Amino acid sequence: MENIIVRGGKTLQGEVKVDGAKNAVLPILAATLLASEGKNLINNVPLLSDVYIMKEVLAYLDAEVHFDEAKQQIEVVSEGQLRTETPFELVSKMRASVVVMGPLLARFGHVKVAMPGGCAIGSRPIDLHIKGFEALGAEVTMTNGYVEARADQLVGTDIYLDFPSVGATENIMMAAVLAEGVTTIENVAKEPEIVDLANYLNRMGAQVQGAGTDTIKITGVDAMHGTDHCVIPDRIEAGTFILATAVAGGEVLVKDALVEHNLPLISKLREMGVEIVEEMDAVLVKSDGHLKATNVKTLPYPGFPTDLQAPFTIAQIRAEGSSVMEETVFENRFMHLEELRRMDAQFKIHGDTVSFEGPSQLQAASVQATDLRAAAALIIAGLVAEGTTVVSQLQYLDRGYHHLEDKLQALGADIKRIDADELQSRPASDFFD
Repeated sequence: MENIIVRGGKTLQGEVKVDGAKNAVLPILAATLLASEGKNLINNVPLLSDVYIMKEVLAYLDAEVHFDEAKQQIEVVSEGQLRTETPFELVSKMRASVVVMGPLLARFGHVKVAMPGGCAIGSRPIDLHIKGFEALGAEVTMTNGYVEARADQLVGTDIYLDFPSVGATENIMMAAVLAEGVTTIENVAKEPEIVDLANYLNRMGAQVQGAGTDTIKITGVDAMHGTDHCVIPDRIEAGTFILATAVAGGEVLVKDALVEHNLPLISKLREMGVEIVEEMDAVLVKSDGHLKATNVKTLPYPGFPTDLQAPFTIAQIRAEGSSVMEETVFENRFMHLEELRRMDAQFKIHGDTVSFEGPSQLQAASVQATDLRAAAALIIAGLVAEGTTVVSQLQYLDRGYHHLEDKLQALGADIKRIDADELQSRPASDFFD
């Protein structure tokens, strides 16, 4: 086991490059299963634990998979007959692997997948996925921890999602591309990752229109083929570096940060007094670390992203005055705040709302990540805490960030990844002497 140690007090300076989007690459890798001929070459693939799990899933299904880590490129060939069942051992590691259901059902008429796992940030049922498959004509059963769907031929139809779920939108899109006739999906998710998936599907021969709007129209095709694709930059990683600079202070150019993907965050930080300059495929962040209070409410895209809620609360903790964070997407996403109490953060939780009266001067402590974005939040807190903070449970961090500590260190932060056994023999502060 490893821990990250952070000594607070350093401002950030320099440039940092954002990797490919985790939430785009995973459904795109699942979509490679739709190609009955040809080779898929996916570029700008982030080196994340979730990507390695998805690679294992594809290999288990008998797709040919090669990951060139140096080039950040994955090649997938899915010609011929594939397995249509995925085991609990793999799927339980990562919730996003449930998106193989749509492609396998569309192409082979059968899929059996273990109920998904992932971060403990609340209930995230797949009922909307199932509703979509059934509307397309599949028979779906759930037994012994598995979901199984069968259909001789999926048939296009009109589908309305009760909530604009990203995963359901992706899964139903991929099921519908090989369905007979036209499928219209309303109240869909509009995230950039949905648009990226639609662009990839169209390059494979699909006919998908309307991605990025409330309604997606899909005209089914007979077969799909392999193609090349470059994954969009990760807007959440970009937002994490923007927030880290805003909180710690300094001047950082975040390269491959697309302004249009981060408008809600940029708008709120400008309210807090942070200077943000929009450049071509980059964002320049300037901050003296003194922040004004602001209120935030998480919403589906294009609203404020729930994935930046935890890191943003560090800015609110450090802001002068009264701030409020309201979480409307997941019901259990304030778990990181209980760890921040150990760092002397001052706040009050009222159901799905937390209020702050700042600024709080954070004190270093040993804290545990409870999910992916909580891990990033605790590290940002460590950047401004007095003393040396120790963050454990890094398996969550590695699901969404590749060597976050190295990138922050290159910007001037006092941060290191240390084997947990080493911390048993000497204080964390000694590693910076």
